[in-house]
Amino acid sequence: MTLPTEIRQVGCKECLDGAGLDFDFSMAFQPIIDIAKGEVFAHEALVRGLDGRTAASVLGQVTESNRYRFDQSCRVTALRLASQLGIRSLLSINFLPNAVYRAETCIRATLEAARLYDFPIRNILFEVTEAERVTDRRHLVAIFTEYKRQGFLTALDDFGEGYSGLNLLVELQPDIIKLDMALVRDIHEHRTKRLIVRAVTEVCHELGIRVIAEGVETQDELSCLADFGITLFQGYLIARPAFEALPVAHFPGR
Repeated sequence: MTLPTEIRQVGCKECLDGAGLDFDFSMAFQPIIDIAKGEVFAHEALVRGLDGRTAASVLGQVTESNRYRFDQSCRVTALRLASQLGIRSLLSINFLPNAVYRAETCIRATLEAARLYDFPIRNILFEVTEAERVTDRRHLVAIFTEYKRQGFLTALDDFGEGYSGLNLLVELQPDIIKLDMALVRDIHEHRTKRLIVRAVTEVCHELGIRVIAEGVETQDELSCLADFGITLFQGYLIARPAFEALPVAHFPGR
């Protein structure tokens, strides 16, 4: 199989150096806590502009011609900053499946960066959003399979936002799902949301998949979700993202 010209021309060193991008960016970090253990479970790396620009403004500069380089640079930047900040929890990195041409080839810079920055591979969590437009589902399954083989954890983000969540659970068999924020918002006031989240949580428990409730902003939301057996939480109630820094996580009671 012939690799696209963009990938053939970019080696691991160039990916580590962020070659080929005509815009700069960095990362903010937001903790995911485990209320059962009273500890930080993971930190998610979130792309940000250097001048305070939002993730959307940065992602708006990603094109077909630079998507591969951007995706690779995001991984390397996240690992470099995580090492500098002394992160000892899991590090959650979002990836663009359409930027991964062949998983075993496109993972090389990540492995090299993990070695360079002395970050354990077992502590890397790759997550992809259910809303990401992927025309070749078999390709996404192949990516997840290869990442698991390499020793990475995998997560399906924004679960419940798209239309194929249950099918993706079967096909991808992720280690973790992150409930979409729309399901979390004011869940204590919506019976339908509670029924759906309770059912999804029970299915995931039977499948050995952990559930993260993201976008939690109030104590009422957290308490309701905790009643379903969910122990992993992310959102403004816990901590807001901090630019190139680790925010202090708040551990609310149930």
